[in-house]
Amino acid sequence: MGDSVKNQYRPNYAILPGDVLSDELELREMSQQELSRRTGLTPKHIVSIIKGKSPITPETALKFERTIGMPANYWLNLESNYQEIKARLAEEERLEADLTWLKRVPVAAMAKLGWIERHKDKKGQLKEVLKFFGIASVDQWDDMWPRLSVAYRQSRQNTVFPEAVSAWLRKGELEAASIHCAPYNKPAFRRALDQIRALTDMPPQEFVPKMQALCAEAGVAVVFVPSLPKTGVSGATRWIHSNKAVIQLSLRYRSNDHLWFTFFHEAGHILLHGKKDLFIEKANNSSNGLDEEKEAEANHFAENELIPRRELDKLIESGARTKAAICAFAKQVGIAPGIVVGQLQHRGFLDFKHCNDLKYFYSWDHEL
Repeated sequence: MGDSVKNQYRPNYAILPGDVLSDELELREMSQQELSRRTGLTPKHIVSIIKGKSPITPETALKFERTIGMPANYWLNLESNYQEIKARLAEEERLEADLTWLKRVPVAAMAKLGWIERHKDKKGQLKEVLKFFGIASVDQWDDMWPRLSVAYRQSRQNTVFPEAVSAWLRKGELEAASIHCAPYNKPAFRRALDQIRALTDMPPQEFVPKMQALCAEAGVAVVFVPSLPKTGVSGATRWIHSNKAVIQLSLRYRSNDHLWFTFFHEAGHILLHGKKDLFIEKANNSSNGLDEEKEAEANHFAENELIPRRELDKLIESGARTKAAICAFAKQVGIAPGIVVGQLQHRGFLDFKHCNDLKYFYSWDHEL
């Protein structure tokens, strides 16, 4: 049965029922006016059917059966086939136009990661990508990601495609859907962050499941999604609905200071900002211009949550730059030494080349 469907003939033209009706009238030497009198349909309606502007309805088909003599199902099948082929041909034209959009989607990378199947036929590939996004056509992409598209176009980043970013975000949505979360509870999430902070010196295979479980209990799904070409993103935050938020982190991190800063930055968006906002962070921890003030607030939250500012100021004031002093301080405040190094480098107290061996460099599975 599969082969018969696969090899089914699909004509590349549509037979207009009105042409058939016109031919049948000519064979019977019946004028349109006479058909109008015999069927009770107005002459204007008859002309509209012949020109293909009006469809042949079941009621009209029955009238044609009685006046012309051909079965009603003949006319209905003719109309049905015409409409189906016309729609299919229109879709083919639309798909042809949408292939330009497809070029901006990192299809090869998505297929390599197993997100979609690879197709040799470009139109088949486009349909596969639309299925991944869960949309009927490219027109709906603009409806689903309007703010994303505007933000990236305003930023004039020629190396970043909003289509690619949306593919990364879509994968995060799909991953988050499989994580069962309790209804969002702000105090519970705040408490979860205090517990998660103690996980910063663990390897990913240990901290990831614990982080995800603690956040899920508070109504936040945490997903790790490999980065795609032409995205340049490190993290994102948005709300699936009023009781479930999503923190999405890419796998482009190599050091623990970058990962944990981004996580707490995204957590800051959840605690401090509205549920209708979409926040996307670039790999260099800068925003895409969606709201600079809110990004600054999230940065401040992450910095203070990782290392209380007063404590970090004391370390800087002491002038201690040795690895031993950094490790002692990290133990004192209960944080991984690499995070202290990252914060000191960010504050300009340490050169970006110094003490990087205190950082934990991750090796992620499923990287490109």
